Amino acid sequence: MNFRNILLLIITLLPFSLLSQSEGSDFKIITYNIWNGYDWGKDNERRGKVQNWISTQTPDVVALQELCAYTPEKLQEDAKAWGHNYSVLLKTTGYSVGFTSKYPIVLKEELMDGLHHGALHCKTNGIDFLVVHLHPGSIARRREEAGILSAKLDAITKSTSKYVVLGDFNAHSPFDADMYNTNGYLITRLRESNLGKGLNGNIENGGLDYAVMSKFLSLPLFDAVQKYSTGLMERASFPGRVLVEVNQEAPNQLLSRMERIDYIMVSPWLSKKCKDAQVHNGPENWFLSDHYPVSATFYLKE
Repeated sequence: MNFRNILLLIITLLPFSLLSQSEGSDFKIITYNIWNGYDWGKDNERRGKVQNWISTQTPDVVALQELCAYTPEKLQEDAKAWGHNYSVLLKTTGYSVGFTSKYPIVLKEELMDGLHHGALHCKTNGIDFLVVHLHPGSIARRREEAGILSAKLDAITKSTSKYVVLGDFNAHSPFDADMYNTNGYLITRLRESNLGKGLNGNIENGGLDYAVMSKFLSLPLFDAVQKYSTGLMERASFPGRVLVEVNQEAPNQLLSRMERIDYIMVSPWLSKKCKDAQVHNGPENWFLSDHYPVSATFYLKE
């Protein structure tokens, strides 16, 4: 066989090779709250470090929150930095969410009504994604948002078994409930700062609220990280060590108020395909954001 015939054969088989790669190899998801869009675009050093870290993870898709002062072009620059050709930004005002992928993205819906920061519904590589960022300061509002998103997800499940809800939920999981000290620094601090607010604050009946994440779990959605982690220090996604200096806290104070509020929640089908998940709260991410990134890896072969 001459060189020309070999080249034609490669070109003919290439689409099938790419198809099998996306369907039959590892598929990695990352969600990351990047903290005020790198100080509303002023901290390019931190932006570069986050770009580099994500690049080393070689993800297939990335969901981002707090894309403040972002444009579609700026998000595309980030996407290119970690090897993605496709990206979608929800909005160019306030606290936006975004989504990037190695594969073409179909924007299904930009969700704004009733949602504090909004949400994105995108589809890529045959999987539906809801990128969320729930209200940071009100249990009542988060419960309302959970209801809105649950209705959206109910419609999605009628057409596919492959779906993910991910991002900053600002809510606590019942799987972690026994890990929080009810009289510890975190909950004591929250009680003091939310005194008299009721459901318009972040404490209910003197403790954390688990209703929001329970709503998502009951759909059902499965918590990717819970299966692969033990103990709050493995699961905690907030606050990052960068806040020690910002809030003038002692390091031990910050560590004593660690909590998990960022999640990758997946469909039953995807849960069976999950091979690893973690919160990346080690030293490499201590000073990159006030949140830690979360990843999950799946083997998608049928």
